[in-house]
Amino acid sequence: MKAKRFAALALLTVAALIIGACAAPTAPAGPMPADGEGAMSGVEDYTTPHPILSDIRVRHALAHCIDRDALIASVYPYVEDKSELRMDTFLPRTHWAYGGDVVDYAYDPEAGKALLEEAGWVGDGPVRSNAAGETLSLKFTTTSAQFRQTWSAVMIQNLAECGVQILPLYAPASWWFGDTTGLARRDYELGAFAWVGQADPAGRTLYACNQIPLPSNNWEGQNGMGWCNERASQAIILATNTLDRDARIAAYHAVQEEFSRDMVSLPLFQRAEAEAWGNNLQGLVSDPTEYGSASAANWTLSDGGDTIVIGFSQEPASMFTLVESAAVQAQIAQMAVGVGNTQYNYDYQAVLPKELSTVESGLATNEMVDVAPGDTVYNVDGDPVVLEEGTVVIVDGEATAYDGSSPLQLPQLTVTYELNPYTWSDGTPGSIEDVRLAYSINCDRTSGATTFNTCNAFGTEADTLGNITWAEDGSLSWTIKYWPGVQDPTYHVMPFSISPNAPVYPSHQVLSDGRRLADVPAVEWATLPEIAEKPLSFGPFVITDWQRGQSITMEANPHYAPGAGVQRIIVLIIPDTNQAVAQLLSGEVDYLEKATLGGGAEVQTVVDAAAEGRVNVEIIASPTWEHIDMNLYTK
Repeated sequence: MKAKRFAALALLTVAALIIGACAAPTAPAGPMPADGEGAMSGVEDYTTPHPILSDIRVRHALAHCIDRDALIASVYPYVEDKSELRMDTFLPRTHWAYGGDVVDYAYDPEAGKALLEEAGWVGDGPVRSNAAGETLSLKFTTTSAQFRQTWSAVMIQNLAECGVQILPLYAPASWWFGDTTGLARRDYELGAFAWVGQADPAGRTLYACNQIPLPSNNWEGQNGMGWCNERASQAIILATNTLDRDARIAAYHAVQEEFSRDMVSLPLFQRAEAEAWGNNLQGLVSDPTEYGSASAANWTLSDGGDTIVIGFSQEPASMFTLVESAAVQAQIAQMAVGVGNTQYNYDYQAVLPKELSTVESGLATNEMVDVAPGDTVYNVDGDPVVLEEGTVVIVDGEATAYDGSSPLQLPQLTVTYELNPYTWSDGTPGSIEDVRLAYSINCDRTSGATTFNTCNAFGTEADTLGNITWAEDGSLSWTIKYWPGVQDPTYHVMPFSISPNAPVYPSHQVLSDGRRLADVPAVEWATLPEIAEKPLSFGPFVITDWQRGQSITMEANPHYAPGAGVQRIIVLIIPDTNQAVAQLLSGEVDYLEKATLGGGAEVQTVVDAAAEGRVNVEIIASPTWEHIDMNLYTK
């Protein structure tokens, strides 16, 4: 499901695991709107309007007939204020891009019934029918996970009370998220799954008209609903191809307005996540889009103790970020390798860099340049290509096919990145060579990396580092000139820095076999103990002991400025959540992070303990949110 972006997000990686991966789309425009406004006749699969769902009144009725608060209560009984989780568009209410004239589909079964009557679905029986005697029956597909079976049972009952019969299919996740089955082939009428929100909302592959998967385009794109709303489509293209945040906000507002008005997908609720900590632990920052470990340098114990114990349900396979992207690895890396940027509340904050490299700060320019056939440009799908007739690029916010001869100008980003001074845990000051090593390894096709979007954006290969100018004055700065057409909104974030230990590597480090790290071929890095097990750190702590399956011990990095609040952090591997909760309540563990405590029944035990003042608990509206898509077309 990856969008073509040159700053790959950890959250996006999680999203791919939840919904399955799709190739980056290059599809032609899809079907026209399904509400009688120029809908195409069925010339191929999925261009025939759905006999029920193509009627916007039915879609609105379904939204009004589903009690989202009751769905939330069925899976999160401990959440008192359901509005904190309830969604009304594809962005959480706390996101910087949320807003617009969004329709509120409050639970109102009487309004839903009236809309169904108006649409010709009538009857006093348990299931409505139309004048042709056809019943109001829809197939509902989702995974077999108990979580979804629980909330969907409530939804099915809600719709039954409005006279809508739902035929559920609880399919294996391997089929529902398969490459050639389920969602990937639009094999559903109503389909439920989760998306994961992120600091950059993206969305072009989800909602643009030319992202509708069809047999004719080899099923490319993620707009499985078949939704084509021209205002929304143009707005989502603009939102993902401009650097002006105010313009992006306005464009996202337009998409949300049309998304909610057309009701092609019903956002249900954000999942609940909980983390809990003892009364002795101070300085923890809880946030929906950042790990608590990002604040580890400021953790202290009110009793003056020097060791904090935290519980993880899993341990990382490796500390080499390029081959291990699990949440537990990212958290340990934040503590015991270092932090590039943080992502609090759906936005970015500079930590290792001196500041975000924005146009407004003067660290970036975005100038129009002339391009001609044969030049390398970035196309609409985020790929560097040779400009020729038919190449589709973004011009004035619109996807435009180049005619092969006319004069053409595209914007070209030039961005300077600069780091704060830092010192490795062996006492060696950081250098620009650490950055150069990071680029050469992360852009080496033999390193184990799974994406090279950053490298592609400015023509970097491991052996060339093209289009980069390195500072020669001893400063930790460098300038990248991106290919004409690159307009990724996360340009201001230092490439690779979203992965906590990938911004810099210790180029000076001498390995146990006598080689310098900078001289080791990329293909060997994944097996180096100095990379995979006990990497050097520029962060507040450094790994000193790792007992596989049991614990990871981190000691304070004496060279980290301004220093850590405690001398030691011990991570205990506790696979059983009930056991983890018991150790928290007994005082053996100071902190259970979100992935360990999760959002299951064990949270109630912690909530009850918190009510008695024994521990602290934070219920967090997760970036992961459940929704029901409506397929507007049939085969």
